[in-house]
Amino acid sequence: MSLLVTRTDLSSPHEVRSTVSSYAFWNNKGGVGKSYLCFIASCEYAHRNPDVDVYVIDLCPQANVSETLMGGYATSPALKNLAEQKERATVAGYLEARLSSPFRPLEDVRPYVSHPVATNDEIPKNLNLICGDNLLEILAEAIRQTSQLSVPVDAWKQVIGWVKDLAESLAGLSGDRSAVFMIDCNPSFAIYTQLGLAAAHNIVVPFTADDSSRRAIENVLALTYGVGDDHIAAYSRINFSRRASNEGVSVPLLHTFGSNRVTYYENKASKAFQAATNNIQGTLRKIHTQYPHVFSNPASDPISSFVTVPDYHSACIVSSMKGIPLHKLMAGPQNVADERVQINVGPLTRYRNALENFVNAL
Repeated sequence: MSLLVTRTDLSSPHEVRSTVSSYAFWNNKGGVGKSYLCFIASCEYAHRNPDVDVYVIDLCPQANVSETLMGGYATSPALKNLAEQKERATVAGYLEARLSSPFRPLEDVRPYVSHPVATNDEIPKNLNLICGDNLLEILAEAIRQTSQLSVPVDAWKQVIGWVKDLAESLAGLSGDRSAVFMIDCNPSFAIYTQLGLAAAHNIVVPFTADDSSRRAIENVLALTYGVGDDHIAAYSRINFSRRASNEGVSVPLLHTFGSNRVTYYENKASKAFQAATNNIQGTLRKIHTQYPHVFSNPASDPISSFVTVPDYHSACIVSSMKGIPLHKLMAGPQNVADERVQINVGPLTRYRNALENFVNAL
């Protein structure tokens, strides 16, 4: 993971260099391990780089990554406490404040920042959270309508930049320390997902090896860039990328594809999983041939950005339900919700190595 990002905006031929990296974890399909991989990447980066501030912005109404960071399945009271403060200490609280004053950035975003280590001592101290909130779904229509106002003329551009404004303010709070942002997005292409994408430099696309994931990745390309078949092309004039380009809003680039929960047989991915993955890779190669500019490394074969993570259900369950980062996950018996779960050394080692490769790819 590099703190120095070099990328070319789709809206500009000029290179943009920044000491702030930002990754949106998104796929147009749920259940692919998006939030868990966001949790792993955030914790591992913070652990490896104690002099860097890592900010997780949870833009999923289910708040799964927030729940895991704060200690797992037993953290509902902590999440409830943040939401019940006079000014909600969540991402929804921030967006409510922006709705009250849509076209003027907030002077102080500190009320919306929480520190997971306060409830989960397994989490690195330099990891900060803008907590998820189910109110996000309720606010979505108000945010969308605000973006469609005729005055000011750049209402959409200003609203779509609300989370980017938040990230810039948080980076300002870090002062001389570098900042990295991990943005967990909802599978839908709701307005709050668009806010997350507009704040990111790169998109990380977790998927499972099946045809529904292939279709979902096609939707990522269609929704974000207007890329696809002739039928999709008919809607290209109204796609997110076209409007962003017209209004000077940068669009994130496809960075890493995580093939998650792959079944292995004799140290190789099973034939069924490999066949489905080959189909997805073939789809992306075709897209890359026509539209290399939507990839963060346009000169490289997109298959080089694929990382395979084997399925190890026990380790994933223990890690996510107890909020234990990868670097602290140990082999042996574990108690989860009054059930005994055994984590074995061999599978854990393979799982850890694969997830470390995933983090290294960012």
